[in-house]
Amino acid sequence: MIEVDDVQTPVSGLSVHRGRVISGEVTAGSQGLAAIDIERRHAISRAHTATHMVHKAFREILGETATQAGSENSPGRFRFDFPSTGAVPDSVLNEVESRVNTLLLDNLAVTAETMTQEAAKKIGAMALFGEKYGDQVRVVSVGDWARELCGGTHVERSGQLGVVKLLSESSVGAGVRRVEALVGVDAYKFLAREHILLNSLTEIIKGARTEELPERISDLLSRIKEIEKELAAVRSSQAMSQIGTLADTAQILNGTSTVTAVLPDGISGDDLRKIALDLKARATQSVVALISSNEGKPVLVVAVSDAAKAAGHKAGALVKIGSTILGGGGGGKDDFAQGGGTDSSQSEAALTAIAHSISGK
Repeated sequence: MIEVDDVQTPVSGLSVHRGRVISGEVTAGSQGLAAIDIERRHAISRAHTATHMVHKAFREILGETATQAGSENSPGRFRFDFPSTGAVPDSVLNEVESRVNTLLLDNLAVTAETMTQEAAKKIGAMALFGEKYGDQVRVVSVGDWARELCGGTHVERSGQLGVVKLLSESSVGAGVRRVEALVGVDAYKFLAREHILLNSLTEIIKGARTEELPERISDLLSRIKEIEKELAAVRSSQAMSQIGTLADTAQILNGTSTVTAVLPDGISGDDLRKIALDLKARATQSVVALISSNEGKPVLVVAVSDAAKAAGHKAGALVKIGSTILGGGGGGKDDFAQGGGTDSSQSEAALTAIAHSISGK
């Protein structure tokens, strides 16, 4: 069995098929039976016709500058590139999608005619991004609405597309935007999944109608953020109240009073700084290293007294030692520095490394 793809060539009238053997063996002179994957080809045809229609709709709404600068047609899915100086508003995408789907209901005939370039220009056919065409060109028309020079496969009527759903719009280069979309069964399946998701959300958020979900979810997120702030303040207050207990854990390493501790999660960097500076002031020659995690990411602060600096300990250097183990980085001045990382499970190891550096081991 051989899997075959079509290959476009710059030679007029020449079609090339490229294949790869996926089972069996092929030798010179062997006979073969060519069979088309009808379902796949129909899906590609829908995508190709949908691209023409989306192209035309963008040109109607955004103007003649929205000329196709590239496309890809896959079974049930397509993408469309066009020049734009900025992001396309959601309102425009919604208008394009609505325009195309309305025309699908009109079930416009999709036809292909071969004619001269001059004749194609007279009927308003669109030629694409500098392609080279021969004297005779193939014009694909969607009713009297959209006409383009094209050699691809298409449906017979626009209604065969079923539904077109624009998924996203993004930048793919300087001044070029890309729209990705689904068509046919793939678009239907996507919309069906979205409907199930919306129903699930309305079940979770009791009493909310579908149209109220964005506002209700936004309110819930705001409330969660407020609660997180309150919880962080409580944790910081508790940590501040335990400064005396933390001071009692100080070790004398290489003549330096050293406090290292992993504090409860949720303490902000500013509050860690306050705690560290308070602890530092409790001994003449001191180093304090503290860690607290926020959303799974550890924050490390190091405070060094003047006497400890004179002894050769630098906060910035100590923070780099700990932050490297935490999977991140950091820095600062000799008397105070801050850093962090991505792996809170290494917090104890980071503090141990800092202590070893202070002890000179």
